Amino acid sequence: MEMLDGTIIATALPQMAHSFGVGPVALNLGMTAYLLALAAFIPIGGWLANRFGARTVFASAIGLFTFASLLCASSTSLWAFTASRLLQGMAGAAMVPVGRLIVLRMAGKGDLIRAMGTIVWPGLIAPVLGPPLGGLIVEYLSWHWIFIINIPLGIAAVALALAIVPAKLGEPRHRPLDMLGFLLSTAALMLIVFGIDALGNGHQDGGIALAVTLGGLALGALSIRHFMRHPHPLIDLRPLKVRTFAVIVYGGTLQRMAIGAMPLLLPLLFQVGFYADPVTAGGLVLFMFAGNLAMKTVTTPVLKRFGFWRVMTLNGVLAALAIAACATLSPAAPHWLIAVVLFAGGAFRSMQFTSLTAIQFADVPPEQQADANSLSSMMIQLGLGLGVLLGASLLNLSVWLGGRAGEPPMIGDFRFAFVATALVGMLGLIDLWRLPRDAGAALLRRTD
Repeated sequence: MEMLDGTIIATALPQMAHSFGVGPVALNLGMTAYLLALAAFIPIGGWLANRFGARTVFASAIGLFTFASLLCASSTSLWAFTASRLLQGMAGAAMVPVGRLIVLRMAGKGDLIRAMGTIVWPGLIAPVLGPPLGGLIVEYLSWHWIFIINIPLGIAAVALALAIVPAKLGEPRHRPLDMLGFLLSTAALMLIVFGIDALGNGHQDGGIALAVTLGGLALGALSIRHFMRHPHPLIDLRPLKVRTFAVIVYGGTLQRMAIGAMPLLLPLLFQVGFYADPVTAGGLVLFMFAGNLAMKTVTTPVLKRFGFWRVMTLNGVLAALAIAACATLSPAAPHWLIAVVLFAGGAFRSMQFTSLTAIQFADVPPEQQADANSLSSMMIQLGLGLGVLLGASLLNLSVWLGGRAGEPPMIGDFRFAFVATALVGMLGLIDLWRLPRDAGAALLRRTD
């Protein structure tokens, strides 16, 4: 639910804008508010789980997210909707990292690849399914149903969480809340996300947006300095001393940015560049989901046969090339060719996402898993979120360089964005090449 709601409203913006009596661009405020809340409150999720218990926090977060969905559906103004989206983002910030922590604590080392392959699926399919599902709902119902469908799903999820997750999953750790660290990291993440969003979409003066972004980076540096010195930091940086974990955090974030840009760029390409309706555009994106589905069946055997290093480095190149291949598409391209390109891209991104997530925790000691999970969840969400902003920023940059500032992007602008996004993904491979050739070998042996 949390990941699906990040993209599902994209095709509903015109109808929602008409309902609120504002322009469609103004609805970006609701999308940005959701992203800001997710980025800002993810760091505290691990502390809450350690303090009050993973099951309690997980079920409560789902319940709060469901309530916020009801508020979104009931909104009659842009500001009421934005406030509801902020609440939704706060709840979602606890759902994903705490859910991952539950899987880490319940799964044995031998089941880690299979477990991680399962939990990364929402991050892969939700951004892809969001646009077509949103298009169908808007076409045949109304935008309110985008949020109403969360209510029965949320109620069922709370019931399942209480029934399946053990009440005592790991010993609660009653360490004090690092309030200064929370405030510093929250302010840093919110300023960085808001600044990049403003730079990419032109919502604010360029100088102001750049200053906000630089201010966020400065606060981020102060946050890191604080976390390294505090006896009980909100975000414990010790897991970064584990080589596999650190490499995946750094290089993996760039690759997730490239992956996260695609669910924005593809529907826009089909609607703005190819003049397809929302349902048709969303339907074409489903071929990427088919690639995700097909690759899931062979991920573990491929990793066991060739090892993490070979798979991630070669597959990372293929994933980047699949992104660049989207630049060759045109309105005259036959649908079967579009299907092949998107299917291959979906397969490669699925393999890369699963590999990155599985090996990241392979060498992390059990006592550091909660802290590693919080840090990883924050970086994954930030990487995927910044990927959306990356796609938008590249499109607007191309339009500006072409002397057409303020005009809709053309096919040439999408080609520029796809190639640049692929280069970002390739940059993320530099860290992976530094890994030992046998990285994660012990983890693969435990799956036998």
